[in-house]
Amino acid sequence: MKKLIALFLFASTTASANVELPSTNAATCLANNIYFEAKGQSKAGQIAVGLVVMNRMKDSRYPDTVCEVVYQAQYSQWWKDNHNKDVPVRHRCQFSWFCDGKSDKIHDIKSYARIYQLSTRILSGRYDGMLEGATHYHADYVNPSWNKEKTLIGQIGDHIFYRWD
Repeated sequence: MKKLIALFLFASTTASANVELPSTNAATCLANNIYFEAKGQSKAGQIAVGLVVMNRMKDSRYPDTVCEVVYQAQYSQWWKDNHNKDVPVRHRCQFSWFCDGKSDKIHDIKSYARIYQLSTRILSGRYDGMLEGATHYHADYVNPSWNKEKTLIGQIGDHIFYRWD
C-alpha cells in the first residue's frame, strides 16, 4: 500500500496551464487537498472540503480540472525566469497548504490511504449536491473579508462554508 501511495505522490507531469503540478491524477490531487486542509476533521468535514473543489470545477470562474483547482495559485515569475521552475507565491493560493511554506510531505500514510479512498468516492459523484454548491470555506478562527460577499451555507467541524452566487 505504501508503494502505491508513493507512486501517486511523486507522479509529475505538465498541466494544460503550463504549470508543473505535483500530480495530475484527480484522486491524488483531491486527496492531497483533503489531507492538508482537513485531515483532522470528521469524515463529513473531509467530504465537504472535497466538495468545494468539485463545486469550483463546475463554476466557470475556476479551472476545469481537480488538479488545476487544487493548485490554483499566483506563481513566481522570478523562479520561472531564473530556475525554470513553477513555485507558488507564499499565501497566494486558493488552498493555503499549497503555499504556506511548510512541507507538503505525507506523514500519516494510513490517514492518507483513507482520504484517498474517500476522494475516489467524491469523484464518482456519490456526494453531489450535499453542500449546496459551496465554493469557499475558512477556519472558524479567522474572519476573511470575502466572507461578507458570499452566501453562508453552514459549518462542519471548524470550517465555515459559503457559496459564491
